[in-house]
Amino acid sequence: MSTLIFGHRGIPAKFPENSMQGFRYAVEHNVEGLEFDVHLTRDRLPVIMHDERINRTTDGKGRICDYDYEQLRTFKLSNGEAIPTLYELLELVRNVDVILNLEFKTDQIHYEGIEEIVLEQVNQAYLRHPVIYSSFNLASLKRCQVLDDSQNYCFLSARTVREPLQFMIKEHLNGLHLHRVQADEGLIERIWTVNSEKQLMKLFSQDVDGIFTDDFEKAMMMRDQLLVV
Repeated sequence: MSTLIFGHRGIPAKFPENSMQGFRYAVEHNVEGLEFDVHLTRDRLPVIMHDERINRTTDGKGRICDYDYEQLRTFKLSNGEAIPTLYELLELVRNVDVILNLEFKTDQIHYEGIEEIVLEQVNQAYLRHPVIYSSFNLASLKRCQVLDDSQNYCFLSARTVREPLQFMIKEHLNGLHLHRVQADEGLIERIWTVNSEKQLMKLFSQDVDGIFTDDFEKAMMMRDQLLVV
């Protein structure tokens, strides 16, 4: 069984999503993979948050892209932390045995130049493993391929992808991140976001390549129990 388990936005089951507190806990408890979302501020700094707006997860309101970072950091997550920067997370995982999945949140707002800025910042980081880059916006991934075709790029989809293996090959992708399994032989697929024990067990039995979950500890424990049976 080779299913890799990713903490989806850290570990929202215990700490605020996409918070340094959650990421720090995940690293300290040997998470295998960390998934997180990146936007650009008005002054073009990569920050980590899922939504385009800060309304749901902070005490502020408005779009990330309408604030400079110094303004943005005055708003707080529910644990009192500021919105983390990509740099802060990269420093946290410096030389740590964890695989990062960086999602470009460009399906609603395609921030000009985000691909260049993020790739450059990641390439300067001290990481033990190559980063997996994903996006619902195929154009973002194609832009990345032009900049650096040696990286691991994966397309996110909430819908069934027609002839997924052929699509992956045609678009020069390394894999697909899907909401439902598409059992196409040879397809690299990671499934999001899986929290129910029944679904986790089914996916482990199918030996999918990866799972994104809000509680990586529970998922890892379930998988590891299967291994010793």
